[in-house]
Amino acid sequence: MMKRAGLVLVATALLGLAAGAAGSTAAPTPAVMNGGDAQVAPAVQVPAGHKVVAKLQAKGVQTYTCAAGAWKGLEPAATLSDRLGRAVGLHSRGPIWVSTLDGSAVEAAPVDGARNDVAGAVPELLLKAKSTRGEGVFAGVTYVQRLATKGGVAPAGGCQEGAQTSVRYEALYTFSAPAL
Repeated sequence: MMKRAGLVLVATALLGLAAGAAGSTAAPTPAVMNGGDAQVAPAVQVPAGHKVVAKLQAKGVQTYTCAAGAWKGLEPAATLSDRLGRAVGLHSRGPIWVSTLDGSAVEAAPVDGARNDVAGAVPELLLKAKSTRGEGVFAGVTYVQRLATKGGVAPAGGCQEGAQTSVRYEALYTFSAPAL
């Protein structure tokens, strides 16, 4: 259950992260340079019969916690921007994506085996929607793809039990719904 106060706190933190990352001069990934239409690895392709309803660029962090001497993923926290660079959504633990324009949301889970490893970055993923909320951009979304990833990899080596660290990352998220 998403609580409004928690969402406002996350939104405030994420907007601060986006402002701090705005000065990035890193070269865009091939999928972004081609408007998100670059080749997608077969493992993370959306099944036939679906159409893309939104493509949003994410900038934020992947947060890890130390358990049993190893870093384990805890949660993402990212601001989603449209093709003009306007902040239009938030991505957080669940994983959940929420539109800050219309309040719609989608929660999804990774599809087993649907990943594409990327050197020096978190893997590309195909996720299937578990639930949606609202009548806006995320209404009816059935699949989410995490593509064109940069950064976000857990630190190498051991760690102290209970420690947490956040690593900056970027990705292109595509949201698909059944084609009618």
